[in-house]
Amino acid sequence: MKAVIQKRYGGTETLELREVPVPVPRKGEVLVRVRAAGIDRGTVHLMTGLPLVMRLVVGLRGPRQPIPGRDLAGTVEAVGEGVTRFAVGDAVYGTGHGSLAELTRAPQDRLAAKPASLSFEQAAAVPVSALTALQALRNAGRVAPGQRVLVIGASGGVGSYAVQLAKAFGAEVTGVCSTTKVDLVRSLGADHVVDYTRSDLAERAHEYDLVLDIAGNRPVRRLRRLLTPTGTLVIVGGEGGDRWTGGMQRQLGAVALSPFVRHRLAMLFSRENSADLVTLADLADRGAFRPAIDRTFDLDAAAKALHHLEAGHTRGKVVVQVA
Repeated sequence: MKAVIQKRYGGTETLELREVPVPVPRKGEVLVRVRAAGIDRGTVHLMTGLPLVMRLVVGLRGPRQPIPGRDLAGTVEAVGEGVTRFAVGDAVYGTGHGSLAELTRAPQDRLAAKPASLSFEQAAAVPVSALTALQALRNAGRVAPGQRVLVIGASGGVGSYAVQLAKAFGAEVTGVCSTTKVDLVRSLGADHVVDYTRSDLAERAHEYDLVLDIAGNRPVRRLRRLLTPTGTLVIVGGEGGDRWTGGMQRQLGAVALSPFVRHRLAMLFSRENSADLVTLADLADRGAFRPAIDRTFDLDAAAKALHHLEAGHTRGKVVVQVA
């Protein structure tokens, strides 16, 4: 089978398309024939091996998982021992062990039936980013109907879902983005859109019950000024910082400060699970959200897809068509 392989950390020059053996599903896993694979900022971090602290988990000198990518949508090709939730031929979506390949292993507890209303390409854009948005709003943010929610980074992969899901939960949503992406964020259903290149967020002091800062680098003290006296700040990911910890210092500092202030300050590490994938499939089939897909690439252009994402100009999600 064909797969994108990476043996060392670096840029897109480290990726190459090769013929590799077909993987065999282990206990509790299924073998998925990948129809489409989504990529996100996490895929870029795993490619570059930055921040360096992550290499303690994913491999010191090179990635332990040589095939990049996690998001996928496809059909079940075979099932491993103990698999009871899926059968050969089922259309599924979720996360697997290297989705930039024609076939990949995936744990059954990280898969769900593909939303009937979404194509394979659309479904592949959902898992990691939409799970993160859902858990940031519901679990960490405790969003409630009628609240005023600010989404910083509203045009990205996670942000595009956060805007739509916050609206589905009954919130009044303000999205923050750059000039070229204002139309996208407005089309996602945001009640208000702020172009950060033309407006200063500091002018909106004490307005929001919940602020989601997605992959940003604004100081926590500035973000707190946007909150109502008992509002909540959720930091989702983070860019910038040093090579060792990246944006994690800001997140950890916010969590350490939280017990001493009236604001709730939280960070999020999303958890991939089938229950939330089922929830998202139901929301999609009820029309609560639609994936915003920026561009689609073929498998042999996966390096170009990652370069496009790394450049930071994407509007929503980037998808690789495999089959």
